[in-house]
Amino acid sequence: MSLSLIIMLGVFPFAMAYAAASDLVSMTISNRLCLSLVATFALCAVLLDLSLQETAWHLAAGFTVLIGAFGLFAAGWIGGGDAKLAAATALWFGFDQLMPYLVLSSVGGGVLTLLLLRLRAHPLPALAANWSWARRLHAPKEGVPYGIALAFAALYLLPNTRIWHAAIGI
Repeated sequence: MSLSLIIMLGVFPFAMAYAAASDLVSMTISNRLCLSLVATFALCAVLLDLSLQETAWHLAAGFTVLIGAFGLFAAGWIGGGDAKLAAATALWFGFDQLMPYLVLSSVGGGVLTLLLLRLRAHPLPALAANWSWARRLHAPKEGVPYGIALAFAALYLLPNTRIWHAAIGI
């Protein structure tokens, strides 16, 4: 098994799971996590011997999502961590899987929002009343931990990406 495959099978999924969990319990996604995704992509691009043109297209996809996501952040529709995570993930996916990623993230985020609204319409169970993250998540004026939807979509679509195929040799 190549080092690039180990990195992809380990770092990317771990980072996505960590981002989702962090967003759930603290409503934050670390800058370090997003930067580590960017750095790991750069390492994989070198190890997989991606051409400069292909790497540039991946960078363009990430930058395009960064611009769009920060527009959504400026409008107050998503958090800054969500914007950075979406852009870092788009870097990995390039344009080939960008639309499926954005659509699946949007649908997942919508489902998550509807579930939270439904849960917020009912009292918080006594068991969860002592958990600060559960109280915050249940608060009507709080946002939605959209990193969960972003991470789910990323993990679901990763095996369809060209970089994944290059790592496993297909």
